[in-house]
Parts: sequence; structure tokens; C-alpha cells
Amino acid sequence: MNKQRTTEKAEKGVILCNMGGPDTLTDVRPFLFNLFSDREIIQLGPPFMQKFLAWLIARRRAPKSRAIYAQIGGGSPLKGLTLAQATALEKSLGNDGRYRVTMAMRYWPPYAEEAVAELLAAGVEEVTLLSLYPHYSKATTGSSFKAVEEWLRRLAPTLPCRRIAAWPTQPSYVRAVAANIIEGIERFAAAKVAVVYSAHSLPVSFVQAGDPYVEHLRQTIAAIEVHTGHPGRLCYQSRSGPVEWLSPSTQDMLAVLAKEGCRNILMVPISFVSDHIETLYEIAIQYRQEAADLGIRLEPCRSLNSQPLFIQALRELVLTGAAS
Repeated sequence: MNKQRTTEKAEKGVILCNMGGPDTLTDVRPFLFNLFSDREIIQLGPPFMQKFLAWLIARRRAPKSRAIYAQIGGGSPLKGLTLAQATALEKSLGNDGRYRVTMAMRYWPPYAEEAVAELLAAGVEEVTLLSLYPHYSKATTGSSFKAVEEWLRRLAPTLPCRRIAAWPTQPSYVRAVAANIIEGIERFAAAKVAVVYSAHSLPVSFVQAGDPYVEHLRQTIAAIEVHTGHPGRLCYQSRSGPVEWLSPSTQDMLAVLAKEGCRNILMVPISFVSDHIETLYEIAIQYRQEAADLGIRLEPCRSLNSQPLFIQALRELVLTGAAS
């Protein structure tokens, strides 16, 4: 993560696992290729056809995706935001031992190999994998952990490794999201506002096969609403491909609320802990405009990013995970 720190020693290592995103517009097409090459996300025909079909999809989608990334600064901010989270987490763990916190992105550098190599250079004696997806899915946490653990087996097969794969009701995380929702509702003054939780969608087949993603989302929302006292509705964004996806879609939810006479929406990016294309473009630009066309004011709830209470949640996860 930081080459200037490679000579510093640490006893314990933490790898924050996330998706990653293209740093520049030039990176968009190869990023999409990496994404669609992963059969944990979507199976494109028989295995031997996966990479070829991923290449075709990336080629077709790249122009539209580049245009979208151009509207949010010319690339994804995810690497910088995750680095900031890692830096803040390492600092917060300063009184708990000698920790090195780094990050492994799934589809764009820094990859798992780099994260493992950094921790080995620091001399760590154990590693904690901490997913930045609070709600488990094999397409997100499952794929990320698989990649990191493969490199651990190659480079350090005897190194103890702990996994923190899901934390939908972690108390500090729940309070952090609840605080952002309360702040968001206050932006509407005394007006009536609908809280809409928008999560990244998932193929229905994953849930039918036992993926706990939807149940984890429901657990989080129920825990949040204890703090906010404000009920909300769950929908799903970012569909991709011809398979059946979780419903209702965020766009369908907007249409339903418009028919019910709703005039104000606070949209909560419930499955995202950092700003990315889903929050900065889909929610803050696309859905906001679609809502406006329906006569609705839509405001995005703040993302967690490096909010102190969220960093506290990560610290608590590392410490309780290390103790388990």
C-alpha cells in the first residue's frame, strides 16, 4: 500500500478487501474485462469461453462506462478512499498492538498478491481478512477472499489467517449509518420523506443457492431502524446481464413511490461503505434526475468513507475477529 513503510515491522496484518475500480478512463475497458472474467460474479457460457466473452462485453460496454466515469472525475475514487480507511484503521489500532493494514482490490490494482507481499515484507505473524462488504455474497466477499487466500497458500502457507466475512449488525457500523440517515432526513426540514435503501443487486439464483446477502441486508436495516425510528424500503441497483436479478429495482421503486404521491426521498446506499460509481453516478446523478422527472426530490445519504464511527467499527471487527 505504501512502499515507504515496507521496512517497518508489524506483528499482525489486516487486509481490507474491496472490488476496486478504474483509476483513469483508459483503465475502464481492462477493468471491465477483469470484472466479467470472474465466474463467481457471472458465468458466461462454458468455462473455456469466459474470457473471450468477457473481452467482447468489455469492448461493447467501455464507451458508455467511460462516459459515466467522466462525469465523476474521470475514474473511480475507490482506491483512494480505501487507502484512507486503511490508514485511519491502522492509526486507530496503534494502542492495540503492532498492526499493518493494507488493501486488496479484486479487479484492479493493488491486487491480492501485492497485499500479501507487503505484509510478508513487514514480518507479520498472522493475517486478518476484513471484507468491506458488510453483507456476504460469494460474488463479492467470497471472490475476494478466494483470491487473497490463494496467494497466502502460495507465499505463506503456514501463516495463520482469520476471516471477517460479514458484519451486518456490527453496532458501530449500524450507528454510523443511522447517524447519516438522521442527518439526511434533517435536510428536508419538516417535510415528509421516504427512506429508500438501495443495495447492489444480485442474481436471484445466488440467493436460491443459499447466499445470505438479502437476509444480511434485512438484518442491517432492522438494526438501523431501531436507532432512526424511521422505516424504509429496500430495492436493488446496478443490474447487469440477462439473468433474473433481485427486485424491485431502484428505478421501479421510484415509479411506485411516485404513484403513491411521494415527493421526497432520502436514498441510502446500504451495501456500499465507500463512494464509487454506484453512489456518485447512479444515485447522485441518474436516479436523482429520474426522480426529478417524476416530481420527486431525491437526496443521497452520505457514504461512510472514513467517518470516525465507521473506522471504530472496523477496529472493533479486527479486535474481536483476532480474539475469536
